[in-house]
Amino acid sequence: MLSVPPDPRRLFSLADGALIRATGVTVNRGGKPVVDKINLAVHSGEILTLVGPNGAGKTTLINAILNLIKCDGGLVEKKPGLVVGYVPQQLEIDPTLPIDVRRFLYLGTKKNRQDLGPVLEEVGFTASLTTPVQGLSGGELRRVLLARALIREPELLVLDEPTAGIDYMGQGELFELIRTIRDRRNCGILLVSHNLHLVMAATDHVICLNTHVCCEGKPDLVSRDPAYMQLFGEDTVNPAMAFYTHKHDHRHDHTGAPVPVREKQTHGDANG
Repeated sequence: MLSVPPDPRRLFSLADGALIRATGVTVNRGGKPVVDKINLAVHSGEILTLVGPNGAGKTTLINAILNLIKCDGGLVEKKPGLVVGYVPQQLEIDPTLPIDVRRFLYLGTKKNRQDLGPVLEEVGFTASLTTPVQGLSGGELRRVLLARALIREPELLVLDEPTAGIDYMGQGELFELIRTIRDRRNCGILLVSHNLHLVMAATDHVICLNTHVCCEGKPDLVSRDPAYMQLFGEDTVNPAMAFYTHKHDHRHDHTGAPVPVREKQTHGDANG
């Protein structure tokens, strides 16, 4: 029995095709809720994004949904046999540990070398598999973590701040990759971010969290909600940046670094 009565207006049923559902989920710390009566559901082919300031309870909620920590109230239901791929916000690796990308990807899996090629190509990782994990750039590491999650062939992909450690333009490209993965695999994606305008073009539904749900809905509506603006300020979401199309005179490699694009020469060029 639920310790918190669910709000029927936001109650989902696994019968509607949901992969996972949280109803009235509450987590307490020091006698006070850090996650308070949260309801959400993720369906196949859907990107649901949790946004909120630091300390809002986003990662705590993810940990509760994944059963990594105990809920103090509420209920989490999963599709039977649900396969989940998880990319954590941070990865702590002992700098003295001799582990390269290949060994890291093999940990906990039964995949052989031939199985790695397609998934590495899918995430755009082009560095050597013998590169020490500790020597990867921020963009390379995020792509390796994403590849490791995809090796499991997940129905649900959970990404906690997947662009951490990546420059602004690299973040936009990674969100585009996430959307492409959703379209190609039709998996559900539960995404955590502190920055709505970076994910607006790549997400279907947004829940703004600050211990409790402040507001939720389509990203453009959430960005104009008074509760969201009270948390982040009225100037936080710039529509021009939120739906920015990445077209300019350079591209970015897998690390997020800019690479100039050479213009085509015309027949009248002196150096032709």
